[in-house]
Formats: sequence, C-alpha cells, structure tokens
Amino acid sequence: MARRIPELFRKPRRMTLIIAAEGVLITLGGYFLGSRFTAIFHGPSAQLGGVWAAISGLVVLQSTIRETLKSSLLRTIGTSIGASLCAVYLALFGYSVPGMALCAGLTLAICYMLDIFEYARLAAATVIIVAVANQQSPGVSPFLDAFLRFSEATIGIGVCLISVYSLRVFVRRNAPT
Repeated sequence: MARRIPELFRKPRRMTLIIAAEGVLITLGGYFLGSRFTAIFHGPSAQLGGVWAAISGLVVLQSTIRETLKSSLLRTIGTSIGASLCAVYLALFGYSVPGMALCAGLTLAICYMLDIFEYARLAAATVIIVAVANQQSPGVSPFLDAFLRFSEATIGIGVCLISVYSLRVFVRRNAPT
C-alpha cells in the first residue's frame, strides 16, 4: 500500500524537537570537547579533532536508545581497528596514497570478518583521517594521531549518549527504547 504524502510528516512533533535538540547538543558539545582535548596534545589539529568528534557523535545517533547504544559500541570497535591498523602501517612505512588505500581495504575486510560491516565504512574513514592528519603533521607520531582520532570519536560518542539519555529519558518519560 502506497503511503500518502501527508502521512510521511506525521511523526510526533515532540520527538522531532527532541531529536533536533540532540543534534544541536551533539554538534556543539562534540566539537567543543573534541577540539579542547586535541589542543592539549597537538594544537594545530584541534579543529580537526572537534569536527571528528562531532561527526562521530552524529553518526551513532539512532531513533531509539537501544540502537544508539549498539551503534556506539560498534563505532568504537571499528574506530579502534582503523586507527590501530593505520598507526602501525604509518610507523612502518610512512604515508602514501596506495598505502592508505590498502589500510582502508584491510580495515573493511577485518570488520567484515568480525561481522561489524555496518561500521566498517567509518572504520575505513578513520584510517583516512589518521593518515592524512599524520601526513599534514609529519613531526607527530602516528600513534599519537591514532590515539587522538580514537579519543575524539569516543568523546563524540559520549556526548551523543549523554544527550540521548538526558533528553529522551529525563525530558520525555515514554522515550522509545
């Protein structure tokens, strides 16, 4: 049965506003905390840290609390795989575009084998972010770059979880779980 156009816009208005507020909080909180954390270790990449934290928080936001938790766990695992693999590669061979592509492909394969392919794309994106950030700052250890990108993603995920719990559980008692 085809849905009529007006039915597409019949989502509960209160929940729509809550999700919009979550997006605003995740973006602002993730960017602020991610950039401040990164500035402690490497000031020139602080802005990248804020952007990566905000993106990570927004990516794990789902329509229910349960799905957000699942997404957060898988995103954390994928990020750790991508960041670790890229750090080891960069420490051994240095930056190159073919090497970065190889690491991204290997990360996708590992995530597929671990049955977390849903977040393999983001793990591969982590590889690219770590590699490019390290190439732009050659004096910084690849392990520090990987640690920073993993930490920023975790900060964004934490901001997302706090936003979801505070707005859906404390503001709206009958939140979908």
